[in-house]
Amino acid sequence: QVQLVESGGGLVQAGGSLRLSCAASGRTFSSLVMGWFRQAPGKEREFVASISWSYGNTYYADSVKGRFTISRDGAKNTVYLQMNSLKPEDTAVYYCAAGRPIGPVRTITAATWDYWGQGTQVTVSS
Repeated sequence: QVQLVESGGGLVQAGGSLRLSCAASGRTFSSLVMGWFRQAPGKEREFVASISWSYGNTYYADSVKGRFTISRDGAKNTVYLQMNSLKPEDTAVYYCAAGRPIGPVRTITAATWDYWGQGTQVTVSS
């Protein structure tokens, strides 16, 4: 079992930055992929970024590529999402996830991930 706890959300003006954190606990993570998803009101949960715990391979949604950076700190068992140049359309609840999705299609599909955090709200004002 894996427990995930997100933090770092808040209110920011368009063009600003935020860094989300996801603290993981409960088991070894070396075989897992860690990811971030987001869900805006009335919309489906959407893939944002992922990183393999062992090798650090990253994958991003086109909508955030060049603006967001996912990283991990093995010593702290924490995954980060650095969000720069934020836009109002980035407003959503952001969720941390862990699992073993294989391939790009499964990676962007929320149903294939095994563990989820409770979410943290990010609001970008125009």
